[in-house]
Amino acid sequence: MYIVTGGAGFIGSNLVEGLNKRGKDDILVVDELNDGSKIQNLSDCRITDYQDKDEFLRNIEQSGLPLKTTAVFHMGACSNTMEENVQYVMQTNFEYSKKILHACTDSNTPLIYASSAAIYGAGTVFQETEEHEYPLNAYAFSKLLFDRYVRKFESELNTQVVGLRYFNVYGPREHHKGSMSSMVYQMIRQFEQFGKLRLFSGTSGFNNGEQRRDFISVDDIVRVNLFFLDRPQLGGIFNAGTGASRSFNDAALAVINSYRSSIDKPPATLEHSVSEGLIEYFDMPAVLRKRYQSFTEADITRLSNVGFPTEFYSLETGVSAYLAWLTKQSSCCM
Repeated sequence: MYIVTGGAGFIGSNLVEGLNKRGKDDILVVDELNDGSKIQNLSDCRITDYQDKDEFLRNIEQSGLPLKTTAVFHMGACSNTMEENVQYVMQTNFEYSKKILHACTDSNTPLIYASSAAIYGAGTVFQETEEHEYPLNAYAFSKLLFDRYVRKFESELNTQVVGLRYFNVYGPREHHKGSMSSMVYQMIRQFEQFGKLRLFSGTSGFNNGEQRRDFISVDDIVRVNLFFLDRPQLGGIFNAGTGASRSFNDAALAVINSYRSSIDKPPATLEHSVSEGLIEYFDMPAVLRKRYQSFTEADITRLSNVGFPTEFYSLETGVSAYLAWLTKQSSCCM
C-alpha cells in the first residue's frame, strides 16, 4: 500500500494519478476535506481507502503505519504563506511531520516529503545548505524546522527519507487553492475573464514584470517523486525545480500566446502585449513587500548528481499543456 497525505490536494492528487499510471491503485489517501471542491481532484483516480488526517494521526500514534505500507508520500501541509496563526502552521507542518517520520523509521518504510523553496526567502543562492536558508514567513519556517529535524537524525536513519524543496509548481488539479494557486493558474483565469494580465511593477532592482521564478510543471514534480521511489538507497534534501528562472513577463506571454495559438493567431511580443493593453503593471501591495521572493532559481546540482535526468518541460510547453487540460475539463463539465 502507498500512503499519500494531502492526497486530495494539488501535488498529492497528481501523485495518485502518477501511481495509477504505473498500475498502482492500492493507495490510502489522507487529507482534510473541509473544502469539498478537492474531491474533484480524485474523481478520475483509483484509490483503496481514505482517512481524515486526524484519524490517521491517531492511528499511527497508537499502532504505527498500516501493515504492508510500501512508501509514504507526505504532501499534506498548511501551504498558505500568509497564514498568521503560527501555532496552527507549526502543529500542521512540523509536529505532524515529525510523527509521520518516526512512524516510517519505526517500520522501515520509505518517506518522501514535501519541503519548499520558500525556505530560501530573500536569499540569492538556492543550495540545500543551512547558510542559504532565510525563511520570511511561518510556512517557510515550519518547513525549515522539519528539514533540520530530519538532518539531525540523518546518521541514524534506517530507511529512505527524501525531502523535496518544491519551487513554483503549476499544473492540473490546483483549482481549490484560491489565492495560493500558482501564478500560471491565476494568469490563465485572469486572461480568460478580463482579456489582460496585471503584473507587479519593478521591485528589488527588477524592472516591471521582470521578477523571476523557477516555474516547474507538476508533471515534472511527479517524475522527481517517482524517481526517488524507485531508488530506495537515495536519501537527503533536494531542490525540485528546473534550474532555470523565468520572468513573470515570460509567464504572461506563455499564457497569452497559448490562447493566441488556439485561435490561429501568431505569437505576440512583450512590446506588442504592453502597447495593446494585454499586460499592465501595478505596485506591489505593502503587505507583500517584506515577504516576497523576487527571484528563485533552483540549484539542481544534487538532483543531477544522483542521476535524475534534468530535462524539464519548458514554461511555454508546460503552460500550453496546462491550458489544454483546463479547456478539456471545462468542456467535460458543461
